Amino acid sequence: MTLDFSEDELQRYSRHILLGEIGATGQARLRAASVLIIGAGGLGSPLLLYLAAAGVGRIGLIDDDRVELSNLQRQIAHATARIGMAKTRSAAEAARDLNPLVAVVEHDFRLTAENALALVAGYDIVCDGSDNFTTRFLVADACVLARRTLVSAAVLRFEGQLAVFRPDGPCYRCLYPEPPPPGLVPSCSEAGVLGAVTGVMGTLQATEVLKEITGIGESLAGRLLLWDALAARFRTIALRRDPDCALCGAHPTITAPIAAEAVCVG
Repeated sequence: MTLDFSEDELQRYSRHILLGEIGATGQARLRAASVLIIGAGGLGSPLLLYLAAAGVGRIGLIDDDRVELSNLQRQIAHATARIGMAKTRSAAEAARDLNPLVAVVEHDFRLTAENALALVAGYDIVCDGSDNFTTRFLVADACVLARRTLVSAAVLRFEGQLAVFRPDGPCYRCLYPEPPPPGLVPSCSEAGVLGAVTGVMGTLQATEVLKEITGIGESLAGRLLLWDALAARFRTIALRRDPDCALCGAHPTITAPIAAEAVCVG
């Protein structure tokens, strides 16, 4: 890891470098890091833009959707002029406009049980900003099997949740062993979401990623952060590793990512 910075980098990242907790060493760690973002939507938009602005060296973005007018209420990486464009391309253009020094890798396809493990293994940290349980469980399984830290967020209506799952701690299936039955959780199109809530949760995701890369502060690992926007209230719940977890327990039965039935959650 080199601490040599160009004049452009020194000016662009000066406010980071001034922070004693980050400094030149922390900024170099950001430049050397790679992060995979699952979903270029309401959570993925602010997450991508803040990671690009921070100078994370390589950012992967996977999404097989196209930009629609209804997305623009919350998915701030996109624009009216890019309606119909692949979301990965649209969001990548926004990130490159913000910081051309970072590499944004576009994965314009759907995450599946067949490709999840290889894709996740190609990055240091994985961020889940998806909107369905099929993808959430695929990502969670792949992260445990590939031993990658997962920063997971979800939103619905006026509420959000955030957690960090490290390879040596409780995993997503310790919290949610199985997907909920179809119809139990309302879809995002049915329940709605306040656009700014996705912005807050995606920005909190980015903050946790930057902390994980630079090693500063207290990690959210082992805790679940819940936010009620209408009550302006945050609360944190401790998470425990389940010794009988099918994914990370003493005798795991899940040895490869498996596809669950899709249920929209955000």
